[in-house]
Amino acid sequence: MTALAPAPDSGAPIRVLVGDDQELVRTGYVTIFGAQPDLEVVGEAGDGRATVEAARRLRPDVVVMDIRMPLLDGIEATRLLAGPGVAEPVRVLVVTTFNLDEYVYEALRAGASGFLLKDAPPRDLVDGIRTVAAGESLLAPAVTRRLVGRFADRIRRPRALATEALSALAPRETEVLRLIAEGLSNAEIADRMVISRETVKTYVSRILTKLGLRDRVQAVVLAHRVGLVAPCD
Repeated sequence: MTALAPAPDSGAPIRVLVGDDQELVRTGYVTIFGAQPDLEVVGEAGDGRATVEAARRLRPDVVVMDIRMPLLDGIEATRLLAGPGVAEPVRVLVVTTFNLDEYVYEALRAGASGFLLKDAPPRDLVDGIRTVAAGESLLAPAVTRRLVGRFADRIRRPRALATEALSALAPRETEVLRLIAEGLSNAEIADRMVISRETVKTYVSRILTKLGLRDRVQAVVLAHRVGLVAPCD
């Protein structure tokens, strides 16, 4: 599996592409992002097909993607930019009005690195871009519980595959993966395991490398697929 491009250098602004069919929303995003010293809007597009074309041409660090767009919906656009088999995947942050489990699940399967609602405060949206650009996922524990609770049967695989997938991990790495899948942040994992945040970051990096994963979202999905964490109610 091809890895995502490295996170942008700390001194360089995060290059953002906005894909949304509502001009007012795009204008709002451009205004909010443009006011941040570490963000740079490199382009915008009003439909899914144009968003894909712009992303391939401009190679942004993060694409902020709406789901319901003409010509090509945001999930399919995400799949074309970040899905399995994409040679040079980009990071996609899905931002939508529709808080539906199906959308969350399909967006993550398509390769999205995060999922936010449009009614989130501007600060959360900006922080979300920074999080995704840094190679981490943006998936709140509550979303994880609802997502896995609803689709546990669909994403679970036989126990034999669990042993095969996880055999490359050391016990402490397996524990970190389990906590990631439960929705804990690096800081929360550090507190739970009584280790430093830098140590957690090292574990996460090793987990992603050993399992051939692009980001923490894929780690969450894999952990639930192989039964590392119990289905949520």
